[in-house]
Amino acid sequence: MDLRRLRLRLYFGDDFMFGPGKADLLAAIATEGSISAAGRKMSMSYKRAWMLVEAMNAACRTPLVDATRGGPQGGGARLTEAGAQALAHFRALERVVTEAGAAEIAGLGALLIEAPDTPPSGAPAHSRAPTTRTVQCQGESGDGGEGGT
Repeated sequence: MDLRRLRLRLYFGDDFMFGPGKADLLAAIATEGSISAAGRKMSMSYKRAWMLVEAMNAACRTPLVDATRGGPQGGGARLTEAGAQALAHFRALERVVTEAGAAEIAGLGALLIEAPDTPPSGAPAHSRAPTTRTVQCQGESGDGGEGGT
């Protein structure tokens, strides 16, 4: 079965993790120029987006996002140099893991049952096979507290 996505999440001690949600939020801030617009693009509340930005900024030596509050000229946000570096490092690591692990990923995929995207006629809807599989590492279970972001 083909791998549809790989979700990599890094744990730094017990207090900070960086994964695809935070990387996607940084990318959205870079393109949208606003934390609220980035949150909307990701179907995330403004409060949640701000909480994630604050967590990233607090965990890093220098802030990853520089935000200005609204006002007569309006607010906005941009990635700092550190933010752009964090995003670039994470995306590069995703590529490295996908390429270096291609044989192992294919081996895991070969063990899976291939199932149609819809259940057979007359089968209950809950018998539908998942269309996306997430490979989790380090004995991780659940979303690790990152809230799916």
